[in-house]
Amino acid sequence: MVQLDEKIYFYLLIIIPVIVVLYLMVLIWKKRTQRKFADTALLKRLTPSYSTNKSALKLILFILSLGLLIVGLVNPKIGTKLETVKREGVDIVFAVDVSKSMLAEDIAPNRLEKAKRLVSEIINQLASDRIGIIAYAGQAYPQLPITTDYGAAKMFLQGMNTDMLTSQGTAIDQAIELASTYYDDAEQTNRVLFIISDGEDHSEGSTIDAVEDAVDEGITIYTIGVGKAKGAPIPIKRNGILESLKKDNQGETVITRLNEAVLVDIANEGKGQYIDGSNTDAAVEFIKEELLKMDKKEFEAKQFAEYKDQFQWFIGAALLLLFLDIFILDRKTSWLKKLNLFNEKRHE
Repeated sequence: MVQLDEKIYFYLLIIIPVIVVLYLMVLIWKKRTQRKFADTALLKRLTPSYSTNKSALKLILFILSLGLLIVGLVNPKIGTKLETVKREGVDIVFAVDVSKSMLAEDIAPNRLEKAKRLVSEIINQLASDRIGIIAYAGQAYPQLPITTDYGAAKMFLQGMNTDMLTSQGTAIDQAIELASTYYDDAEQTNRVLFIISDGEDHSEGSTIDAVEDAVDEGITIYTIGVGKAKGAPIPIKRNGILESLKKDNQGETVITRLNEAVLVDIANEGKGQYIDGSNTDAAVEFIKEELLKMDKKEFEAKQFAEYKDQFQWFIGAALLLLFLDIFILDRKTSWLKKLNLFNEKRHE
């Protein structure tokens, strides 16, 4: 497994096309200047030992050495040993509502960003639990299967948005049903599902049935409400600039409200609790305490250990190429000239 320490240095690679463009510009300028001095045939006779290919070769060596130096600065590491470690934890799945109503800004900066921050802060409090992520709107979509890779979880979490699912609406029942497939360990005693939503549910009739099925499978369901009961319009933005507000079929501005009643019912039926997500610190602290009360299941997790730095190989190769560049002169190599690889005509 490869790990990159300083990915920011990859931005330096933009120097390479700049160097190539400058080289071509200088080459064109030199040819124009030489033509003013003498024609091509005369120049070849005046400078018979000058090689037009050597300058290109020197440029290639320089670009390769520069690229290797940049990779060296990034400092790639290779995991040389795969270890199996024992961990104790709970299987946790986060189902995040990504319907358009989550764009409402009654809670700063908007409901979806608040939901993502809540999940991120909960992950920060975990130590050895396994986590999975689901996105849902009119349908549920698996974002991340059960894993101990918290870094990957945060990456997928930040990429979630209201445009990722074409089917709009809020199908909480589908999110619960999909979450039930995430728990792959039949012996896991504690399975927890966190539903983060504003409570709008377009499948109320089947949601409670899905909750009951989940409870039968040993899943405890907590709900986290984001938004305000007074509600707010749904902004439609382009490149961060407000264009309009979402309208209904009658042309009236849609006001979306936090429906705590639905979330409370789901939590009660799911043997969990409803959590007010407006105060991030309080919500995270409550969840942390709830998870600490639960029995932990021991499981094995494989991970790469003993990452070894590899930058020295790239730096060494770059220095070697720069060293070779010193010995490549602009004049033709005598033994290579005798081979006449390019079938050049010799001038007597």
